[in-house]
Amino acid sequence: MSVDEQVLSYPIPNDAALEPPAEWAELRSTCPVAHVKLPSGDRATLLTRYADVKKVLADPRFTRLLNAPDAARMSADENGGLFSSEMATIIPDSGEEHQHWRRLVGKWFTARRMTAMRPAMTRIAEDLVDDMVERGAPADLRAGLGFPLPVYVICDMLGVPAADRDRFSYWSDTLLNLTRYDKAEIDAAQAEFFQYMSDHVAAKRAEPGEDLLSELIAAGGPEDGGLSDLQILVTGMALLVAGHETTANMIGKMVAMLLADRSRWEALLADRSLIRTAVEEALRFDANAGFGLPRYLKEEIEVSGVVLPRGTTVICSMAAANRDESVFEDADRMDLTRSPNPHLAFGSGFHSCLGQALARTELQVVLEVLLRRLPTLELAVPVEELERVEGLAVGGLRTLPVRW
Repeated sequence: MSVDEQVLSYPIPNDAALEPPAEWAELRSTCPVAHVKLPSGDRATLLTRYADVKKVLADPRFTRLLNAPDAARMSADENGGLFSSEMATIIPDSGEEHQHWRRLVGKWFTARRMTAMRPAMTRIAEDLVDDMVERGAPADLRAGLGFPLPVYVICDMLGVPAADRDRFSYWSDTLLNLTRYDKAEIDAAQAEFFQYMSDHVAAKRAEPGEDLLSELIAAGGPEDGGLSDLQILVTGMALLVAGHETTANMIGKMVAMLLADRSRWEALLADRSLIRTAVEEALRFDANAGFGLPRYLKEEIEVSGVVLPRGTTVICSMAAANRDESVFEDADRMDLTRSPNPHLAFGSGFHSCLGQALARTELQVVLEVLLRRLPTLELAVPVEELERVEGLAVGGLRTLPVRW
């Protein structure tokens, strides 16, 4: 049976940690608007072509408010985690309010500010590599570098103690849940996280520091052109989750991709000027990107000749779109020199990832430090033995065993 005649389970099962599911190419060519069944049992519509994904992400008629009564639930427990929790409704979704929120928060994520933060990021990466070397090979690069680096950086930006990072990791996993946690665990974790951030915002109000939350508080409330207390609190939670989980996973996947074919690592050792384009290509080439972006349709619309009724939940697979041959020549080959590279790893349009300059800088710094400090780095297990993170909305590797 061809893919256009069946309802696929989504996320599409895939054992290979770094390879795309075979269904992507078939869906793009024969069934770009496909029916899928989510872990909750609900139906949704999956988009895999570049043009369609880009169009939907830029169209304000597709909203990210997935708590409408007829929206598909991502997971079997009604909570819906990050996508359809009450939290998702507190940060404005669209229009002038959303733009205002982005302007206030986005000042902390400019390329200029990232350049200023780069030396501190480099020092953190150097220290983490020192610790790994001291403990000796083989090492888990995800635990030793991939996970702690973004956590230290985002904690620093929010003025949050990095010593609490294991708690953040658990809380963010429960918010990104698809099938791993039950409702009671998720509710308890979200309540703890909410209380923690509430206490933290109150402490910042009493004693402001040089951090993003203190600056948001100083901007005043909504009547002064600032955010409400609740919006500041939820912004802190959202940035903590988004700021460490996705980048931590991407660091591991990027290094794994480069070491899976040793010639890629050798090319970077020979020419460090390729680091920037290599990072962009790793973002494009990532076949283990997680769930994709769900959107809820407020009115009927046509995509690739298919009419989608009001109330449809659409899932944009940016990772599948990033392998679209009509946009990327030789799309299934990792080309470290690829330029231009208009990938959709950070989304597109007015909801594109606020922290993309931060993520890019962290990924570049990791490569600079590893190439300089551990030029003989290699995988400590065959690539076939790398395992995917399962049951969460983000894609990643469980561990990345390396030696040098």
